[in-house]
Amino acid sequence: MEYLEPFVEPTPRRIRVRLGGTLVADSTRALLLIQYGKSGLPTYYLPLEDVRPGALTGEATVNGKTRWTVTAGNKRAESAAWTYPDPSGKTAGLAGHVTFSWRQVEWYEEDERVLVHARDPYKRVDTLRSSRHVQVFAGNTLIADSIRPLLLFETSLPTRYYLPFEDVCTELLEASDTVTSCPYKGEARYWSVRAGDTFVQDAAWSYPSPIPENPKIKDLLAFFNERVDLVVDGERLERPETPWSLTKKAN
Repeated sequence: MEYLEPFVEPTPRRIRVRLGGTLVADSTRALLLIQYGKSGLPTYYLPLEDVRPGALTGEATVNGKTRWTVTAGNKRAESAAWTYPDPSGKTAGLAGHVTFSWRQVEWYEEDERVLVHARDPYKRVDTLRSSRHVQVFAGNTLIADSIRPLLLFETSLPTRYYLPFEDVCTELLEASDTVTSCPYKGEARYWSVRAGDTFVQDAAWSYPSPIPENPKIKDLLAFFNERVDLVVDGERLERPETPWSLTKKAN
């Protein structure tokens, strides 16, 4: 998949960063860096002047990035803040700005927590109820059969088919310890599939408590098109190649 060159634009949202509940940065002048692929994921950069004095310590330069340890009260997050290396062209506005690790600190847009990365204003996530006939196979075993799927369309990703648990052979599912988060949907729990000699790790997921913007996916189950076979209205879908594929094609 080819990605656009990273670019920057201002955001009207108030952006705050906390460490262990303590405010580290607060800005109404943040910049949104939209990037994908090897560059990373969308994130906010805040003016250095909007960072609490004393919050950034232990300055060091690594691979063109100035990095700091973030300190708040008795909490420390090593190398959790950094500048953009060599801002120029479409990223020139990032000079004098700093971003923070999404894994080590808590980010807020206005008063709401945002997970994983900043939300891209050019990305859509739409959910539509449908009467398409969706079947899911692991090997030759039918593991789901539904005529009441919820279709989720997310920019640049395969269509996801969310099915009621009642339409799934749940006896073939094994709960997984895997948990992931998505800024557009919330926190997901996973299931593996075991059907005879076929075992597919983390083949399906569900959102028990999705974010308010996507309430319709609550307690429905979706399967990775990349890991099992989906048949929609009698047509078997080709397995897409994405970061969630179990195997990748050779270059």
